[in-house]
Amino acid sequence: FPPSLQVFPSQDPLDRADFNAVEYINALFPTEQSLANIDEVVNKIRLKIRRLDDNIRTVVRGQTNVGQDGRQALEEAQKAIQQLFGKIKDIKDKAEKSEQMVKEITRDIKQLDHAKRHLTTSITTLNHLHMLAGGVDSLEAMTRRRQYGEVANLLQGVVNVLEHFNKYMGIPQIRQLSERVKAAQNELGQQILADFEEAFPSQGTKRTGGPSNVLRDACLVANVLDPRIKQEIIKKFIKQHLSEYLVLFQENQDVAWLDKIDRRYAWIKRQLVDYEEKYGRMFPPEWCMTERIAVEFCHVTRAELSKIMRTRAKEIEVKLLLFAIQRTTNFEGLLAKRFSGCTLADGTVKKTEVPPPSTNPFLEDETGAETDEIVIEKSDTDKPKKPKVPDNPFHGIVSKCFEPHLYVYIESQDKNLGELIDRFVADFKAQGPPKPNVDEGGAVLPSCADLFVYYKKCMVQCSQLSTGEPMIALTTIFQKYLREYAWKILSGNLPKTTSSSGGLTITSLLKEKEGSEVAKFTLEELCLICSILSTAEYCLATTQQLEEKLKEKVDASLMERINLTGEMDTFSIVISNSIQLLVQDLDAACDPALTAMSKV
Repeated sequence: FPPSLQVFPSQDPLDRADFNAVEYINALFPTEQSLANIDEVVNKIRLKIRRLDDNIRTVVRGQTNVGQDGRQALEEAQKAIQQLFGKIKDIKDKAEKSEQMVKEITRDIKQLDHAKRHLTTSITTLNHLHMLAGGVDSLEAMTRRRQYGEVANLLQGVVNVLEHFNKYMGIPQIRQLSERVKAAQNELGQQILADFEEAFPSQGTKRTGGPSNVLRDACLVANVLDPRIKQEIIKKFIKQHLSEYLVLFQENQDVAWLDKIDRRYAWIKRQLVDYEEKYGRMFPPEWCMTERIAVEFCHVTRAELSKIMRTRAKEIEVKLLLFAIQRTTNFEGLLAKRFSGCTLADGTVKKTEVPPPSTNPFLEDETGAETDEIVIEKSDTDKPKKPKVPDNPFHGIVSKCFEPHLYVYIESQDKNLGELIDRFVADFKAQGPPKPNVDEGGAVLPSCADLFVYYKKCMVQCSQLSTGEPMIALTTIFQKYLREYAWKILSGNLPKTTSSSGGLTITSLLKEKEGSEVAKFTLEELCLICSILSTAEYCLATTQQLEEKLKEKVDASLMERINLTGEMDTFSIVISNSIQLLVQDLDAACDPALTAMSKV
């Protein structure tokens, strides 16, 4: 639509943009009879034309005075703007005068505020200076009289006050007071160390001194002094406290050997109880002196045991080594229950996982009882995540010294596993193949469960001793005897056949086999094959779980060296051979019927 129709809508055909005169006339006179009233139509059109002319004339005349009215309105607007501008200027002048007046009024108030602030700062500084000067004098006097209880509170206050004067150190008097405070701190440190040396002499094992209120207050002062003073006190006290231990358990003493390792731990337990009774209140609780003594004992014990085991390495036997490790890990567990490990320099611990309940030896709780019957878990994906057990920050703090000698344990396990495999072979020959049971089919051989239960026991035991190279050596032993079990127990006991069948083919259906016979297996032999097949499948699945467990136990840097793929392939070969024998027997059983069928 044109703009005029959008503003003034009209239904008149004359107002349409696509007006066609011919169509309009045809619409007025559609037939010849309608031409009779042509005069009436013409008159109506003329009347409409006359009205339009009148409207146009009225509009044109109405616009004659518009220009003059507009100029007059513009002049009035300009006058109004000039008046408004004048009023705004007056308001601005008055505002500037008011602002100047306010500044003059508040200038004196600001000066008073600055004076008050400076006066308050001066009074506070003078008060601090008075406190500092008096505190330094009192501190020096109390230090000479060894009034450590009062010194502990006073020294902390003096140090806090002195911090307010850091920006005034350019003033000679302030710098002199600061130097006096430092001198008093140094004198206190040396004096406290001398008092502890007198009460607990380093030479000799007999303690001539004991706990006192003076030493207890001296420890409170040491908390405020340089941390090196506190460390020196702790170091000297622990060294003197363990001096008797170094004498009693010297390398040449009979009680120093591994068979009497319990006496070491019994001695430190008695010493800790004695310390709690005599000196427990002398040192502040945050020093954790009981734990520090125990930790230092562990470090000394590890060094001493390492030295004596290097000297007498040929005397170390498996039972003796395991006995010492068991007692040591028990002691480390006791420390974890008693202390938090906050004083350890390196509290990193390997995380141990608690598996969900299962009859599989590699899915059982490692601390629980072992079972003789094992069931393969077919899927681990739907099982919940195993919760973490609490960390032991003391794990390995002493037992780490046994790791270089774990080769004795590994050699022992090699020997034990060799004997176990030989026993399995002898038992199989003595007991013969499993009795046939048509309903159950082939059952897993009991020796398989015994082997993996023993593997699990060895793995858990070794992981408690070390998670480094000994675990890799144990894995190599596991691989060796998995292969031996596969060949000696499983493959070695599969029934032998004189001929082999390549499977059921079209050619075999058409061949005449009257001249050749294929050996058929008895029911006992079929049950034996099925048992070996089931056992090999179980071994394959459990070996995969064994590999995963070994990777969990070993250090992250050694995980890539654990690979039991070759052993799993060996069990897969046993499974394949067993299936081929069963297929061959089925082929032989069907052969007569198929041969007869081919002749029909």
